[in-house]
Amino acid sequence: MLRSDVMDVRGWNLILLTAIGVLWLACGVQREKPVISDDQLVLRALESEVALHPEDAVARRVLAQSYLDVRAPGLALRTIEFAPRAVRSNPELEHVYARALLDQGRSADALAAEYRVLDACSAGECTMSLLASASRRAAILHELVALGVEDAPAHPEASAVAYHNATREARLTLQ
Repeated sequence: MLRSDVMDVRGWNLILLTAIGVLWLACGVQREKPVISDDQLVLRALESEVALHPEDAVARRVLAQSYLDVRAPGLALRTIEFAPRAVRSNPELEHVYARALLDQGRSADALAAEYRVLDACSAGECTMSLLASASRRAAILHELVALGVEDAPAHPEASAVAYHNATREARLTLQ
């Protein structure tokens, strides 16, 4: 009887080890995750570029947009707010600034920034695509502010209404 108990324990051990081996093989080989992601490497390079050339509005705009892409609007705001005054007046940088303000829940400030972009565009300082983008965003922001929505991400229903109101088209039908 003692011998059969030993055989049962050995049998269970064999089954258990086989199951562990099958699970280990099924999991496959896992790669370790890098300590620094590709986004962080790109951001570091862009930060270095801005540090070396603080007067470069394009480098600052690209860095701020990259911060927005990785959902860090606060860093985008600081990148723009600490720019030299001559750089801050760049309409493309101001357009990115408006987006960062919107992402931070500051619709009225974002609308004011978009109006500054539109003023620069009316003076002929920007491209047609920037004018179109700023006009569309200003219309949406105007609707948000009119609805009393300061923080658009926190109020998705009201934001959807504002977007719909700003982008709807009036159609005439001839009878």
